[in-house]
Amino acid sequence: MKDKVVLAYSGGLDTTAIIPWLKETYDYDVICCCINCGQGEELDGLDERAKLSGASKLYIEDICDEFSEDYIVPCVQAGAVYEHKYLLGTAMARPGIAKKLVEIARKEGAVAICHGATGKGNDQIRFELSIKALAPDIKVIAPWRQDNWKMDSREAEIEYCKAHGIDLPFGTDSSYSRDRNLWHISHEGLELEDPSQEPNYDHLLVLSVTPEHAPDEGEYVTMTFEKGVPTSVNGKKMKVADIIRELNRLGGKHGIGIIDIVENRVVGMKSRGVYETPGGTILMEAHDQLEELCLDRATMEVKKEMGNKLAQVVYEGKWFTPLREAIQAFVESTQEYVTGEVKFKLYKGNIIKAGTTSPYSLYSESLASFTTGDLYDHHDADGFITLFGLPLKVRAMKLLELENKKNN
Repeated sequence: MKDKVVLAYSGGLDTTAIIPWLKETYDYDVICCCINCGQGEELDGLDERAKLSGASKLYIEDICDEFSEDYIVPCVQAGAVYEHKYLLGTAMARPGIAKKLVEIARKEGAVAICHGATGKGNDQIRFELSIKALAPDIKVIAPWRQDNWKMDSREAEIEYCKAHGIDLPFGTDSSYSRDRNLWHISHEGLELEDPSQEPNYDHLLVLSVTPEHAPDEGEYVTMTFEKGVPTSVNGKKMKVADIIRELNRLGGKHGIGIIDIVENRVVGMKSRGVYETPGGTILMEAHDQLEELCLDRATMEVKKEMGNKLAQVVYEGKWFTPLREAIQAFVESTQEYVTGEVKFKLYKGNIIKAGTTSPYSLYSESLASFTTGDLYDHHDADGFITLFGLPLKVRAMKLLELENKKNN
């Protein structure tokens, strides 16, 4: 009986070519596993394609709810954004995919897990660190990093497939390299490889329109949260995955969440890409809008640091680590009173606040009013100014002293 390998299978040309390569190189029984994180129509026809390519079995595992609740929500609550722009769409999905690959490998008694990530990208790190954390005894195969993987182009992969009796409708024409899930879609390649070139948005966009093509009328949206978790959109209670789907529809319609970024990959190189994250951008902004009312200043300061740290941890593929668990525990403790309703208007790429309410709001009109209220006397500020102004005063006096010495 042959040993089994579980292949992370997308149905694209790369992972299709890997099936006969694994059989030829290792004489493995290849079990394909496609993890549904919200790829949509990309999953159509995969079963027939995998079997024609030589796989003995195909699993299609839907983790959209788990992805939304166990990976997306913690990152939203933390405000985890990598390098000020990237909302971690691909990075958040990889640990969930790896976890399911390990489950299938255990179920099938497989000795190895194979992925099709290249040696230049972040995904190889995310997959392999997650697999090692969950199943250190299972071998990981990364064909693109092996000397006996000779295919370095789409043409070579197509010829290899044909030589092994696999004639599928893959074209040699170049297109963007994309990764899509419930949270976002990323685009790399073609003109994006030259940072001096403007993206061809009319050719590129999938989930969205540009702000120029968005409706001329804005659209109001209301959302509710309970303990930092989104619970409804426009009065309709929904699970988190469906909230993201609805926000994607609304955000895509109004040109929300399109970013063009040059980011620093874990492997050391810079990479340029365009990300569409319409629903995610709205959800992050709505959560921030509510936190402004509910969190005190000191907690917000530390939470911002923890959010940046979590973004780095997730980006680097370190989800299954004590550090991620500790950061998430801190963030969850800050969400106890992040409950309420936010209202905003979507208009040509913008999310415009239109009111926020919470039973746990720390905002006091009596304190904040320019007129003297019952709770606060303007003279109370004297002590604060003295306390917080002392370092500024000492520094200014020192500089003045030095300047006087210099002039004398």
